[in-house]
Amino acid sequence: MLNRTLVAALALACAALPAAAAAPVTREFKASSGGTLTLDLETGGSVSIAGTEGSSVSVTYTLSCSPECAIEFDESGGGVGIRTSYERHRNDSQSDVSLDIRVPRSFDVTIDSKGGEISIDGVEGEFDGKTMGGALTLHGLKGVARLTTMGGAIRLTDSNVDGVLKTMGGEVTFENVEGDVQGRSMGGNVRYKNVRRRDGGLAAPNRLVEGVEDASPESVQISTMGGAIEIEDAPEGADLHTMGGTISVANARRFVRAKTMGGDVEIASVDGWVQATTMSGDIHVTVTGKGGDVTLTSYSGDVVLDVPRGFGMDLDLEIAYTRNTGHDYTIDAPGGLRPTVTPDWDRDHGSPRKYIRAKGAVGGGGNRVTIRTINGNIKIAE
Repeated sequence: MLNRTLVAALALACAALPAAAAAPVTREFKASSGGTLTLDLETGGSVSIAGTEGSSVSVTYTLSCSPECAIEFDESGGGVGIRTSYERHRNDSQSDVSLDIRVPRSFDVTIDSKGGEISIDGVEGEFDGKTMGGALTLHGLKGVARLTTMGGAIRLTDSNVDGVLKTMGGEVTFENVEGDVQGRSMGGNVRYKNVRRRDGGLAAPNRLVEGVEDASPESVQISTMGGAIEIEDAPEGADLHTMGGTISVANARRFVRAKTMGGDVEIASVDGWVQATTMSGDIHVTVTGKGGDVTLTSYSGDVVLDVPRGFGMDLDLEIAYTRNTGHDYTIDAPGGLRPTVTPDWDRDHGSPRKYIRAKGAVGGGGNRVTIRTINGNIKIAE
C-alpha cells in the first residue's frame, strides 16, 4: 500500500444491520483532469458519480455492514481508488453502502462491484467495468463506455459515446445519443429513440437487422432476446423484433415492421406500410387510412388482413400445406379471385407440400399485398 493511502474503517459490533443508518462521511482528494476513479466494492453499494469543473475528487459515503466492513482510499497518478471489503467472510453477509462521488469533468471510471445501482452524470472519459446486479443510469457522457450489469435496467441519455452496454436481465433505453454504441439485454427490451451512428445514420437496436429507411428519430425501435412487445401508440412508425413472444401494436402510422421467432403478431391499426413475420403463430393486421404495401409471412399459422373499403390491392397470396397436415386450407379474398392448387407435391423444402395460390388486382390495384403462410388460412376482409 502506498504511503499516501488513507484508510477509514467503520466497525460494527452487532450481528445484524443497525436500525439507524450510519452518519455520512465526506473525504476530499486532489485530482487532475484525465485521472481515473477506480471502484473495487466487495460489499457492493449504490454509487452516484457526477462531473464538476473542480480539480478534486469528493466522496461522501455511508457504510452499514454485517459482518464489519471497511473502506480504503488510494491516491495515485492524479486519480483515486476506493475499495470496500468485509473484515471477515460469512455466507449471510449484508451491507448498506452508499457512495456519492464528485470528479473532474474529464475523468475515467473503472468499476468492479458485487452489486448495486450505478449512475454517472456529466463525465467525459472511458467507463469500464461491471456490477453484479443493479441499474445503470448514464447521462451526459462523452467518450467510450463498456459497462455490464448482471441484472438491472440500463438507461443512456443525452450522450456522445461509443462502446457496449449490457445487462443479463432488464430493459435497455437509449435516448438522444450519438455514437457507435450498442445496447444489449438477455432478458428485456432494447429501445432506441433518436440514436445516431457516427456516420450520421439512424441506429437500430438490433445490429443483426438493417434499420428501416423510413424510420425517424421519433420512431419506436425495440429489440429483445425474448418476451412480448406491446406498443400503444407509434405515430412515427415502429420497428420491432423479438426472439420469442407476441407482438402487439394498438395504433401506428407511417410503417410497422414486426418480427418474432415464435408468437402471434397483432397490429390493430396501421396507416402506412407493414411487414410482419412470425416463425410460428397467427398474424392479424388492420390497415387504416391510405395504408401502404403489406407483406405478411407466417411459417405456421393463420393470416388475417383487414383493409378499408375500396383499398386498391395487387394481391399475391400463397398457402403451402404439407402432406401430413390433415386440414383443408382456404384463401378468402375480395375481388372474385379464384385460387389455384398445384397438382404435384413439392419435395424440395422438407416435408412434401402443395400450394394454394391467388393473384390479381382488387379495387383497381395499387398497394402491393403479399401474404405467405404454411399450414394456415389466409383471409382478407374489407
